[in-house]
Amino acid sequence: MSLSTMSLLIGSIEPYSGKSGTIVGLAHQFKQKGLSVSYGKPVGTSFQSDLAEDDVQFMQQLLGLSDSHVRSPLFYLNPETVEKSLYEKDVRDYTVELKNYLNSIEGDICILEGAGSLSEGTLFNLSVPQIAEILDLQVLLVTRYTSPLIVDSLLKAKLELGDHLLGAIINDIPLDAVEDCQTLLKPFLEKHNIPVLGLLPRSSLLRSVSVREIAKQLKAEILCRPDRLDLMVESLTIGAMNVNAAIEYFRKGQNMAVITGGDRTDVQLAALETSTSCLILTGHIAPNPLILSRAEYLEVPILSVDLDTLTAVEIVDQAFGKARIQEPIKVECMQQLMNTYFDLERLLNLLSFHKL
Repeated sequence: MSLSTMSLLIGSIEPYSGKSGTIVGLAHQFKQKGLSVSYGKPVGTSFQSDLAEDDVQFMQQLLGLSDSHVRSPLFYLNPETVEKSLYEKDVRDYTVELKNYLNSIEGDICILEGAGSLSEGTLFNLSVPQIAEILDLQVLLVTRYTSPLIVDSLLKAKLELGDHLLGAIINDIPLDAVEDCQTLLKPFLEKHNIPVLGLLPRSSLLRSVSVREIAKQLKAEILCRPDRLDLMVESLTIGAMNVNAAIEYFRKGQNMAVITGGDRTDVQLAALETSTSCLILTGHIAPNPLILSRAEYLEVPILSVDLDTLTAVEIVDQAFGKARIQEPIKVECMQQLMNTYFDLERLLNLLSFHKL
């Protein structure tokens, strides 16, 4: 890394706070400024190392980075590496490796992505506070709005990070909480030396998940329209009621995934006539040919799973809000949100000040 390169560590208080989306938006803004970007992820946080590597490769492809602008994880935080460290069989000095991590990486701004929370990686001396201390980096902390009590978490983070905390970005703010965030939370945090660089309102699109991802999580058989798996699902609906009640219920939803029994032809037809992105049929029961024909015509994928309804609901429900920001429509949405609600000039000024 050259002496002129500025570096920024993106951290979060808890997993699934929106780090990847923030990085996508930041990189887009940096490029609009004519700055070249590099990216690294010292700690792979996937339990499967190939998935963590996929994350890095995806970010490389998405940001259009050459190999000289990317660094893969030093290791993967999974049960095997943790057990090896606990048994004191890991002889690697990650502190030394980290100090050399950015050697020869190119770019005007290097974005490093931390682990899922501030504590993850501590066993290996590679938590976000430890990385910030070892490499003398500034940290942009990303947090998802849950309630005004996020102030507690940010104040605690300030205690842990000290002067390494450059600022915070609060995202996924419900519309009815935006004003309080602007008039109460932001002034309070600024008063406590936590610059708030962005307040991003909630986006149903960013919280959505593709039919493809749902099918993958459910290990589902795709019965029709495999060409429409990129449709986005914003809500999950269970079709367990009588058909008249189902029709009224379905009409209130938008871009739904409807889970119902494979033998409920009446409910399936009702769902297909409303804003349904996919049908999920449980019990591994083949649907009526009429349903397949209608779904084919309406371009609605049908997934069949050998699961009971409750299990299918639990699996799909876990995907919402945790889906990776890989779909182009999500990338564009995040870029627009960052352009509108994130103070890039202030970030650059703060980075330049701390580099002096």
